Amino acid sequence: MRTSRRGFSLIELLIVVAIILIVAAIAIPDLLKSRNAANQASAVGSLRILISAEASYNSTYTLGYSSTLAQLDGNANPSTSDSAGLIDNNLGSGTKSGYNFYYVPCVTPGVPNPGNLAPGPCPAKIDVFQVSANPINGAANGNYYFTDTSGIIRQNNATPAGPADTPIAG
Repeated sequence: MRTSRRGFSLIELLIVVAIILIVAAIAIPDLLKSRNAANQASAVGSLRILISAEASYNSTYTLGYSSTLAQLDGNANPSTSDSAGLIDNNLGSGTKSGYNFYYVPCVTPGVPNPGNLAPGPCPAKIDVFQVSANPINGAANGNYYFTDTSGIIRQNNATPAGPADTPIAG
């Protein structure tokens, strides 16, 4: 009498596992590159939002630019100069999509900001600002970005960006 065998042999299972590992080895680096590219695009988009928010803040409250990101954030109803509601809470906290955003008012001339730049002496009406977007885990995870009152976004792929770095296209 013959008994039927069901299931797979050990060799067949090992071949399937090997194929899965090969596919994963090919796909994972591409997935990481895609995530870094998405974070970089988000950082540039966030800088554009900050430029627009500062222009709106300046024209709405006639106080000049904001002194902190927190002033652009908020959900007060009606909006106030301390809680303008022009940006989302994540960006207002200074961290979004793998990037730290460093907002500094009253820095003339603008300089690269590794995250420890102190604001200059501010007059009653703030007329200059700069924002740096630095990848949380350093250059291995993305470019560094910089913008200021000019509205030009600049990038550097190795160190914190500043006003002398290459402008991005678009």
